Amino acid sequence: MKKNIDENKVIEISKIKNEPVWMQEFRLNAYKKFIELNNPTFGPELKIDFDIINYYKKIDDKIYDNWDNVPTEARETFCKIGLPDAEKKYLAGVGAQFESEVIYHNMITELEEKNVIFCDTDTALKKYPDLFKEYFNNLVKYDENKYTALNGAVWSGGTFIYIPPKTKLDRPLQSYFRINSKNMGQFERTIIIVDEDSELHYMEGCTAPTYTSDSLHAAVVEIYVKKNAKCRYTTIQNWSSDVYNLVTKRAIVEESGTMEWIDGNIGSKVNMKYPSCILNGEYASGNCISIAVATKDQIQDTGAKMIHLAPHTKSNIISKSIALNGGVADYRGTVNITSKAEYSKSYVKCDTIILDEKSKSDTIPQNKVSNKTSNIEHEATVSKIDKDKLFYLMSRGIGEEKAKELLIMGFIERFREELPMEYAVELNSLLKNYF
Repeated sequence: MKKNIDENKVIEISKIKNEPVWMQEFRLNAYKKFIELNNPTFGPELKIDFDIINYYKKIDDKIYDNWDNVPTEARETFCKIGLPDAEKKYLAGVGAQFESEVIYHNMITELEEKNVIFCDTDTALKKYPDLFKEYFNNLVKYDENKYTALNGAVWSGGTFIYIPPKTKLDRPLQSYFRINSKNMGQFERTIIIVDEDSELHYMEGCTAPTYTSDSLHAAVVEIYVKKNAKCRYTTIQNWSSDVYNLVTKRAIVEESGTMEWIDGNIGSKVNMKYPSCILNGEYASGNCISIAVATKDQIQDTGAKMIHLAPHTKSNIISKSIALNGGVADYRGTVNITSKAEYSKSYVKCDTIILDEKSKSDTIPQNKVSNKTSNIEHEATVSKIDKDKLFYLMSRGIGEEKAKELLIMGFIERFREELPMEYAVELNSLLKNYF
């Protein structure tokens, strides 16, 4: 079978997008590295047939700012998940990507008046070339692993956000990513810069229908949190059980800045995702609160990475995992407090519930402290549904299935309480399909 990706395909994508010469050269270098590199030596085995993946597909040449004008297939898909209604009620701006390209993008006038930049990444390359080039491939290098290289070669779409100094948004910005075709690959590139004394809450959603063969999602996210700034990045991905979700997400946090990852992983065939914070400035802080649900034929290999490079930095990782029907839910995390990061602290708590005899869970931490004034505290528990609590609820007239559901919702309460109300409701609805 003829390969769907080669140098000619990479050049074709770049020409379709009418990109500058330097970007085409970047793509070709990334492609060469993709060919050279092997799959990761850790985590689940990846059996991806790269020959059947569709690396680029778009359904329209335009980006619309009115839902009525969006092509029917895309509009109906996003209406089913309630994105247009959510935009009206509580979002400051929305971007929607369908297959390889952003098809809809809009934000409120108030943001334009504040000089906020919120657009798709392809548009940012054309409209803000200097700003784009300063931050692109700066934090996540294309040659880090096979899938950052693949993203570098064929990236398309994604979100570009710049929040000017001393700017705080009252409402979140949101992007939604949809894979809608068999054997589709989606390779968005997201860059977020939150300048000094500013705040941003960005939310991301991901879905796909189920097919009989595999699809691939390999995104790259680079976030820059400047001095005294704060960024919260909320994700709930509900990829179908035929999607390999292999994502690299990383933030660098300067003096007194805060980065928060709120990371929900409900779907996908294999999910390998470890949101990272590089705490580069004194008193910088990083937090990751995550949930992973693994059911039949699913592997959730998730966690977080916290790299402390400066004194008085703090990090927290709260990981909640649920395994059922033979699913595998593993925590894989890294905390590295370097020799220069004196008087730093990190707290890690990993809790897993296993709901049957067929399911599995492992905690695989790498914790390192390289100075005598810092410390890491790590807790991990693996348990089943508490029979005493289950009996208590059932003795109050609650059926067994409903009682189990209540106990599981209580188990993930720390995660749910960090979500906006609309996302918490969506999460409840998704989880009820599993239990």
